[in-house]
Amino acid sequence: MKLILDKNLINENPANFLKKAGYGFIIDRKTGNESFVRRCGRNFYPRFHMYIDEAGDKIIFNLHLDQKQASYEGAHAHNAEYDGEAVEREIERIKEFII
Repeated sequence: MKLILDKNLINENPANFLKKAGYGFIIDRKTGNESFVRRCGRNFYPRFHMYIDEAGDKIIFNLHLDQKQASYEGAHAHNAEYDGEAVEREIERIKEFII
């Protein structure tokens, strides 16, 4: 699920904004992709997983919920939810951090 905001709605860089919302920065060891995660509990999964893109004067936060790690060797995909109640609630929670 995407949250698209005007850059002027947050007065800091997107990484700092997400840090205030409880997200941590990660780099995928295999691909080198940068993203942000917020755990839902004590374990590594499930977790909210966020990618950031910028397009002109917009910041695009792309969120999904990782339910678990890939279940077999060589798998790149994992069990994730890209919409639904949990993802919608998390988007609403993130909106509370907008100035």
